[in-house]
Amino acid sequence: MTTTLPYGSWPSPITARDVAAGSHPVDAGRYVGGEIWWLERMPAERGRSAVRRVAASGAPETLLPAPWDVRSRVHEYGGAAWTASDDGTLYFVEGSDQRIWMRRPGADPQALTPAGQGMRFADLTLAGGALLAVRETHDGSPVPPRDIVSVPRDGSAADDADAIVTVVAGSDFVASPRVSPDGAHLAWIAWNHPDMPWDATELRLGVLEDGVVTTWRTLAGGAAVSVLQPEWDGSDALRYSTDRTGRWNLERQPLVGAAVPIAPADADTGGPLWNLGIRWYAPLDDGRILAVRTHGADALAVIERDGEVRGLPAEASARVLLGDVSGARVLFSGAGATTFGGLWEIDLDDPAPLPRLVRGAVDETPDASWLPVAHEVTVDGPHGAVHAFAYPPTNPGAIAPEGERPPYLVLAHGGPTSHVSGGAALDVAFFTSRGVGVLDVNYGGSTGYGRAYRERLRGRWGVVDRDDVVAAASGIADGGIADGNRLAIKGGSAGGWTVLCALTASDRFAVGISRYGVADLRALAADTHDFEARYLDGLVGPLPEAEVVYIDRSPLSHLDRFTTPMLIEQGLDDPVVPPAQSEAVRDALAARGIRHSYLAFEGESHGFRRPETIVAALEAELGFLGEVLGFEPSR
Repeated sequence: MTTTLPYGSWPSPITARDVAAGSHPVDAGRYVGGEIWWLERMPAERGRSAVRRVAASGAPETLLPAPWDVRSRVHEYGGAAWTASDDGTLYFVEGSDQRIWMRRPGADPQALTPAGQGMRFADLTLAGGALLAVRETHDGSPVPPRDIVSVPRDGSAADDADAIVTVVAGSDFVASPRVSPDGAHLAWIAWNHPDMPWDATELRLGVLEDGVVTTWRTLAGGAAVSVLQPEWDGSDALRYSTDRTGRWNLERQPLVGAAVPIAPADADTGGPLWNLGIRWYAPLDDGRILAVRTHGADALAVIERDGEVRGLPAEASARVLLGDVSGARVLFSGAGATTFGGLWEIDLDDPAPLPRLVRGAVDETPDASWLPVAHEVTVDGPHGAVHAFAYPPTNPGAIAPEGERPPYLVLAHGGPTSHVSGGAALDVAFFTSRGVGVLDVNYGGSTGYGRAYRERLRGRWGVVDRDDVVAAASGIADGGIADGNRLAIKGGSAGGWTVLCALTASDRFAVGISRYGVADLRALAADTHDFEARYLDGLVGPLPEAEVVYIDRSPLSHLDRFTTPMLIEQGLDDPVVPPAQSEAVRDALAARGIRHSYLAFEGESHGFRRPETIVAALEAELGFLGEVLGFEPSR
């Protein structure tokens, strides 16, 4: 039986506490001695990340007990902070000290790298008898030195840093070390400031002698070309992803001879390398390749040995990344339209392969009837087509009065070099189950639509993203999907920047929600870490030459233009967006008598982590939307 109630007032079983407590993200996993291991965040254990496996009972079993926390801070975002050998020996980076530790089965962890040296490690990989890693050394240099190193597994480097051998260096950033099967060569990715890894990288090939690169050359990439994820095909050729044709597609490069495209497509097998160790394709020993192909949503495809491409079932179509391979079995992580994220396994030798869920990222999920199915939306904007995913209000027990159009919450993702892909999410269902639609926008600059779309934001951050979210909102209003008078916008960090820019330049939105939104570009440039130290060179322009642009683009320079009711949420320990920026916006709203609310959370930094903070923020957002947009929320 359904009840007729206004949009926004529908009763829902999905609470803010469900959103805060419901997710324990998992990585793409690996096979270890016939078992499946993975890394999982443990919200109930202060958010630490632990390596787990499937126990004999079928339940998850934790291999690394509290307080151990597997987390790398290389580039601040880390990645590939653990690996394991088939005998069950675990190698991992401990978050508190950034040292590499080793844990043999049944034994306590043993340190492999020294304390107090300013070293951080990531991108761990076992190659023959060697443990390779990317090392970042914080020694006071303007740019922390980074190199690919070999770490002794006997513990000798725990007290002697000199026992760690530099395999290769020579660039500001390094990633993805891959030793050839015959041990003669090392392939890796390198790039330098001011480029980000989605701007320009090189695939380098080095000759190994006694475990050290003696000479190297560039095989692929260079100016305005991003190359990612090298993988050996035998010892005489490499596969990798390159966007030299405008899309991240696969190529095979012999050590001698020309590169050959592998099943090119109008889709991306690749993405922004925010975390080291990400895999978008997985080669099998028999020559087949399982690849993620992204054009808005993600899809899995098998590239056969003859180049034929075969699509796979779409249980996972969002946030899909690949893990380890064992024979014809492949691990991957991802979410689906009504399936929350998790770790999956698929056997490509099955006549009709279907993914099997190994470990879900949400323990208790609402019935699928409460979950909105996103559909792709494309609208015309002043800079070209704008892509988004629309989640309609969805509630099996409620309908709206005839003729009423729903309010919509427009989301601006962070990054800004990132993308959304329309998967199930509890924080989205929190709103849609109450009758508030959600529009998740991939504004110009987002990945997943090719290099030209990504570079639309180049030099125009704060202009293109602003115009695109406004255009997307207008598109769903003009198309009758949403009530044009009840449109809200929300974003955090870089997404919060887009919110603030939109609210200073447009009256399209009736209300805004800014979570720790960037409001001062010069402060952001001064305070950011080295990985992103030159990010704004491409998004806005280099300093000091472009200082006038930085000032003019910053919302703090236009406080008099804020006329829209706004909810501002801020962590008091945020080093990226100091509270003073959000407080300046708050004070400007207060001085002009504009409805607003300011929530400051002690102990929170740049991104909310504590369950109580997430609960308070979501409940405040729903309440503020109801006040401004004219509905009475059901709690």
